[in-house]
Amino acid sequence: MEDLKTSEAWRIFRIQAELIDGIETLNYVGPAVSLFGSSRAEPNNPYYKAAVAVARGLADNGFSVITGGGPGIMEAGNRGAKVGKGQSIGLNIQLPREQHPNNFQDLNLHFRYFFVRKLMFVKYAMAYVIFPGGFGTMDELFESLTLMQTGKIRRFPVVLFGTEFWSGLVNWMRDRMRKEDYIDEQDFGLFAIVDDPLDVVRIIQSFREKMRLDEAELTRRMTDQTP
Repeated sequence: MEDLKTSEAWRIFRIQAELIDGIETLNYVGPAVSLFGSSRAEPNNPYYKAAVAVARGLADNGFSVITGGGPGIMEAGNRGAKVGKGQSIGLNIQLPREQHPNNFQDLNLHFRYFFVRKLMFVKYAMAYVIFPGGFGTMDELFESLTLMQTGKIRRFPVVLFGTEFWSGLVNWMRDRMRKEDYIDEQDFGLFAIVDDPLDVVRIIQSFREKMRLDEAELTRRMTDQTP
């Protein structure tokens, strides 16, 4: 609401500054995975522990881990990346009730605007891992599915962790959205649901290997066409 006191022109400059800072900072992080989930999960929560394991597995296999930088599942993701000796990145957001960055970040950025922060999540990730959470988590999930469904971004793995949590939502999507023809059956292929941290890492590793093979094939074809 503070922006109502600021001229539109100055707001544009502030947005531009956040974009430039994010792009210049994250442009060289290498292969990365964005991890989402509730800020309210405590360290004794099974999903918190699973998020640590997932992030550690990703880090051990050469991925950076990007989270929202706060507590709960975000903290678990950053903690797992640190334990796995990978790069741990936090994209923090300014909120009316201030979000305190967790202590497990190698690299942290601070954003005022949600839409700039969300752009960074999707621009620099080759996969999303989504743990149980609230409105913010659902926002990230459905935005990624919408962007892929509409062809605005390339398809990448969206892995939902926790069958018990997600099955009710997916069943509702089938019973209501699909039956009333608001989505297609093929849209259910835009995401996977798993319960084992190793399965998360396996899915994302397989996607990275496919990307490498596709790039090698493209390079070969371009070379063959060179006079």
